[in-house]
Amino acid sequence: MSTTQKTPANANNSVSLSIAFRYWLKLGFISFGGPAGQVAMMHQELVEKRRWISEQRFLHALNYTMLLPGPEAQQLATYIGWLLHGTKGALIAGLLFILPSFFMLSLLAWLYLAHGDVPLIQGVLYGVKPAVTAIVLFAAWRIGKKTLHTTALKLLALAALVAIALFKLPFPYIVILAAAIGLLLMRYLPAQLAVPAASHTKTAGSAQQTDAIISDSAVLPKQQLFSWKKFGFGIALGFAIWAVSLGLLTLLYGWHSPQAQLAWFFTKAALLTFGGAYAVLPYVYQGAVEHYGWLTALQMIDALALGESTPGPLIMIVAFVGFIAGWGAQLVGPNMLPLAGMLAAAIVTFFTFLPSFLFILVGAPLVESSRKQAFFTAPLTAITAAVVGVIVNLALFFGYHVIWPQGFAGSIDLSALLIGLLAGLALFRFNQGIMRVLFVAALLGVLLNSGLI
Repeated sequence: MSTTQKTPANANNSVSLSIAFRYWLKLGFISFGGPAGQVAMMHQELVEKRRWISEQRFLHALNYTMLLPGPEAQQLATYIGWLLHGTKGALIAGLLFILPSFFMLSLLAWLYLAHGDVPLIQGVLYGVKPAVTAIVLFAAWRIGKKTLHTTALKLLALAALVAIALFKLPFPYIVILAAAIGLLLMRYLPAQLAVPAASHTKTAGSAQQTDAIISDSAVLPKQQLFSWKKFGFGIALGFAIWAVSLGLLTLLYGWHSPQAQLAWFFTKAALLTFGGAYAVLPYVYQGAVEHYGWLTALQMIDALALGESTPGPLIMIVAFVGFIAGWGAQLVGPNMLPLAGMLAAAIVTFFTFLPSFLFILVGAPLVESSRKQAFFTAPLTAITAAVVGVIVNLALFFGYHVIWPQGFAGSIDLSALLIGLLAGLALFRFNQGIMRVLFVAALLGVLLNSGLI
């Protein structure tokens, strides 16, 4: 029997766990560029170069993670780790994707709070913030270029932008409506969901679909196949871990304590927001800035600027938010502010990413069983289109705060506007890397802040 259908996906796997561990650890330190850059990085390395997974299996996993609340790049890494080595592989890939950025952002948050008044740091942040606005807009353009291939999908992205920008429609409702529209398009206008097939004219490009370890036709080993019994047990176990963790914080500190409220709010942020970090940020802003007052609007933009400058999922800026909240609340006394910040950052990170692991470990077997079913893929395509509009709204939100720091009643910050335009030109016209754009923007900010230009 030589057919690949009868060969488990990771039977006789040529990728050892130690090799995979080293790759995921490396990725955790070099995964710059936000979700779009991280997904592209994994695609280039795992699909094109190492051939650990085929193009179609990669895209199917990506579509699923785009549907989920939470960071799609981290969830994609977790998913591929699960395909390669089961639960152990998923935990290794997912954790190594976030731990380096957790420690880096915690260190940056401490420097920001302890030495934020240093002119050098102020100049860096002044230059980076308008560049971040251009980066967010560039992310929307890249996703839109890959997604908005038909008139219906373009109109759906525009409708999502109008709904969230003008009518303040909560993002979960946008996702639900987009999924429903996707099903309607599948039923009545299926051509509007069609995505142009990728070109595989080169022999190597075609060969990678069959040569990949996780090929198009490979099936999962028995222990990874979907069953309702395992599905129910996984949900029950995940809920128990969450409930015990939140219960302990409530028992130790009280329900109204910053610790418990951080855990509860970021649980909701993890479950109620979709489309990755760029889509979740407006929700985090509303809660952390406007409702709880854990940080200011400008600190939130600084958090995004620093998050764009570090590897790992962009949603890790929640660790920065948590650090500031813990520092400000003096959780362990006025003389141990860094420890208070680390404690709050750890709480926020745990409750933000717990659902991400649960969605993959519990949902991946079900998703793998649906790879050929249009009923699942049509809503994903429509949701991805809607996310483009939401990300454009986020770019407008940051641009407003950066270019009009005192609101429309105040004057335009021409220097910030110029840096943003230059960053956009570098990204859109000259295809410069995000880290290079951020470096130049930070340098310009320092020079402007010091009066040298």
